Amino acid sequence: MEVRVELEARWPLRLPRGGADGVLRARPGGVIERLMHFEDQPVVVRGAQRGPRAVVLGARGRSKQACRLALERMRFALGIDDDLAPFHARFRDDPLIGRVVRFFPWLRPARRPEPFEALAWAICEQLIEYTRAAAIERRIVRRFGRVLSGGWSGGESLRDAPSAAALAGAAPALLESFDLAAGRAIALRRAAVEVDRGRIDLRDGDQETAWRRLRAIPGIGSWTVASLALHGQGRLDAVPAGDLALRKLVGRLRSGDPLARAAESEVLETFAPYAPWGGLAAAYAMRLSGSALPVPAGIRR
Repeated sequence: MEVRVELEARWPLRLPRGGADGVLRARPGGVIERLMHFEDQPVVVRGAQRGPRAVVLGARGRSKQACRLALERMRFALGIDDDLAPFHARFRDDPLIGRVVRFFPWLRPARRPEPFEALAWAICEQLIEYTRAAAIERRIVRRFGRVLSGGWSGGESLRDAPSAAALAGAAPALLESFDLAAGRAIALRRAAVEVDRGRIDLRDGDQETAWRRLRAIPGIGSWTVASLALHGQGRLDAVPAGDLALRKLVGRLRSGDPLARAAESEVLETFAPYAPWGGLAAAYAMRLSGSALPVPAGIRR
């Protein structure tokens, strides 16, 4: 079956250019493609942009229901239905992020179609540089991700991110062999077990309850939970305050010392005035720190 939809986003956006873990692929002509599964049914989703807000999505699978579910999750991942007009109206002249808000109106925090993907990768990315974490994630995908040969039309094979059930059955020693630290390997497996057995519901259950239960797992802290909320559950109010780039930026803003590192509480204090879009404001602040635009000096929040 094939289902195709033409969508008009509520705010300008840009499609991602593939993913470092190898799951989301970029194809010629600006097309993105990835494999998903719904009750073990494989679905291939493709997307292309036709204008600042116009997006075309297509899904191929064994049933219309599976295709529609895949399109719904990709629609969420791309932020098609996010109305960011109030944020931009309020903060386009903000002394800290106003310039990047005006410069990059399409910017959004990256999202995963499934919240467990965001949780698993947040655990992998704890306290290490992103390039190393992405290499770990690619190894996990190659070992535990489900494969569909031929992709959309007989081309390159696609791999889905591993399910909670797959990682629940993984030996921590095997995960360690992928360069994942021992504590994180145990935390990843335990989180997968809790999600797979239904004791932690990341999508349909109460999010606060899920976060509290995750925090009870050794090795899962506030940064991991905030990353899950922001990148896997669409919570634009979630600020990953432990992020090193944010701590460096806020430390510099508060002290004037380019080598300063702010505490997580100071990062949260800095982005509190942006509620309920603290996570989105933090994404803009991180873009500011990585762009050619000068970082404002002496701003305290």
